[in-house]
Amino acid sequence: MRPISRPKAMKTTENNKKRIALFASGSGSNVFNIINYFEGSEIVEVTIVLSNKKNAGALVHAEKANIKALPFNRHDFFESNNVLRLLKSEQIDYIILAGFLWKIPENLISNFENKILNIHPSLLPKYGGKGMFGRHVHESVLANKEKETGITIHLVNEKYDDGKIIKQATCSIDESETLLSLQEKISKLEKENFPITIEQFITKK
Repeated sequence: MRPISRPKAMKTTENNKKRIALFASGSGSNVFNIINYFEGSEIVEVTIVLSNKKNAGALVHAEKANIKALPFNRHDFFESNNVLRLLKSEQIDYIILAGFLWKIPENLISNFENKILNIHPSLLPKYGGKGMFGRHVHESVLANKEKETGITIHLVNEKYDDGKIIKQATCSIDESETLLSLQEKISKLEKENFPITIEQFITKK
């Protein structure tokens, strides 16, 4: 692994596969599922995995699958066009946020308009916004004694968790629900729905 530096020369795409970049901040369970789902696909290629944490498990999953894996820092992402130049050099068609915690800067949004998908662990617009991620979402859901929760897959715009909703999937919340059991339910929904929704969105089905 190495920090982002000057991008390599533009590659020539040998087929018509759509090239996606996965962004992740943590262990990378969604990255792992997406990589496995598209292995051998004639439609979509996971081209690169990027993370704002150099030791993120998501990068390890990518390396094991022989997919380019790179960390970046705040300067690369917010204060320069380093990440954008890298994506352009890799001929990326779509950006998929698979457990990525930083707000997407305007330079990426404008260059990938309606081509950035995010997954959020609640039924937006409930429990969205700055600071609402992972266990923070689930703890709020449980504290408010919700009867139902789920996941939302949506387009990304300049606001947190505000873009057009592409798909939602739900699960019930039992009276005996714990943080761990709810996390397991949400993880199952993500595994079942995120990769296929990415495919359907890209193929316009």
